[in-house]
Amino acid sequence: MPITKMQIKHLTLGVLIAYAITAIVFLGYAILITYTNVSERSLPMVIAITTVLSVMVAGFDAARAAETRGWLWGMIAGLVYVLILAGIMLVFLPGFPIDSRTVIVCALGIAGGGLGGVFGINLKR
Repeated sequence: MPITKMQIKHLTLGVLIAYAITAIVFLGYAILITYTNVSERSLPMVIAITTVLSVMVAGFDAARAAETRGWLWGMIAGLVYVLILAGIMLVFLPGFPIDSRTVIVCALGIAGGGLGGVFGINLKR
């Protein structure tokens, strides 16, 4: 099946919404760390959970415009999300390490997008 403009629109919109969610959560967590006794030790878990939930939203929205293969559209949304995130990290944090934790977050992002895509395509019917 050919890719339609509507599918691209939903993919883009889903990724933008996912980044809005991510920004809100990260800003809230930064405020929490700054003004309370919350430790930064929980940061990796917050990043992982936020990534998965955000890309699930992106995958859900991307799959809404698809006729079939919602999981694939969701995974594409997750991949786009993590590629943009990796690009941002590499530009603004030149010493950003590409280690096992980074790979795990990327894998969680793609898998979360796929799961969101499954929900998106099945709930539109």
